[in-house]
Amino acid sequence: MAFAFWITMAGTTAPTPLYPLYGKAFGFSPITVTVIFAVYALGVVAGLLAFGRLSDQIGRRPVLVAATLLSVCAALVFLAAGNVAVLLVARVVSGFSAALVTGAATASLAELIPQGRRVRPATVALFANMGGLACGTLLAGILADAAPSPLRTPWIVMLVLAAVGLVGVAASRQTATHRSGFTFRLQPLHIPSEIRSDFLRSAMAAGAGFSVLGVLTAVTGLFLGTVLHETSHSLTGLVVFTAFACTALGQLLVRRIRPGSALSVACLGLILAAALIALAMAITSLVPLLIGAAVNGLATGIAISHGIGGITTHGDPQHRGASVSTFFAILYSMLAVPAIGVGVLIRATSLRPAGEIFSALVALLALTVLLSLARSGVPESRHSYESER
Repeated sequence: MAFAFWITMAGTTAPTPLYPLYGKAFGFSPITVTVIFAVYALGVVAGLLAFGRLSDQIGRRPVLVAATLLSVCAALVFLAAGNVAVLLVARVVSGFSAALVTGAATASLAELIPQGRRVRPATVALFANMGGLACGTLLAGILADAAPSPLRTPWIVMLVLAAVGLVGVAASRQTATHRSGFTFRLQPLHIPSEIRSDFLRSAMAAGAGFSVLGVLTAVTGLFLGTVLHETSHSLTGLVVFTAFACTALGQLLVRRIRPGSALSVACLGLILAAALIALAMAITSLVPLLIGAAVNGLATGIAISHGIGGITTHGDPQHRGASVSTFFAILYSMLAVPAIGVGVLIRATSLRPAGEIFSALVALLALTVLLSLARSGVPESRHSYESER
């Protein structure tokens, strides 16, 4: 189950180091790259809102089979891609696969792994999710450099691995014992009134970090190729791998942060990361970009954990699922929209000033949350993960 989760998420970031190659092959501009990336995130949001409750209704296994089957289909569509329209279709399919697998696999792992084990289900789900996002881009980059046919070989490997995951989930046992039956209804957005202020602050901070992840995923290859004249696709994969791997690490590190400081630490980390990325653009250097990606990942992971911790420990249990879906809908929207905005800025100016302007806006958003925390004077972590330890 964890492998199926991992490979489905890996397939969603595999195109990252390949975008420059697609641009040359199909003759599209940087703004097209950001749109191609953004439709994936919007597909995730649409899938969460439309099918976020599906595994509770019909069971985990059918939903996971559908998710891994969509991952197989996305790899097939990428293999057949001959123009931008086909790439857009592939990204939408990837978005739906991610939306379906996230909730169903997380719930299934919680039901499959017995209580009291040293490795908790949430930890396995975290590394399957973020580990897949991190490894997909690195694996595709390495294959694009080392193997023949760089726009085909990565998708053949992803196709084979997704097919293995599909066989695995199809052979697994059903874990959800209580199923309500399928009824189609859009998941209503819900901001918990009892923790509204902290929910919005956490969503703004985590959303700022996600916007950086989105832009890194969309344009790192462009920056390395056109500004630094680095042609290694593996290097592009490494930058994005670092960002997502550190996001997973940040979600674990939040337990080591003093209660009351998690969101403040996250905001300071986001400001530092934005400064490093702006510096990388100004002096055209890889090192601050790589460090900035790592710092942004850590800060984003801390903000995510703080937000989810607040929902699960102090939110109304009757609306907990809707609150979590709303939280991630905000995050994935922030993954998509700023990436398109950066594409527009690149077209209007060029890559370096666009990156500097974007970094300044991220830092401003994080600073706004930090000042809001200072003005409120309320300890932010009344509901931190510390209370669940």
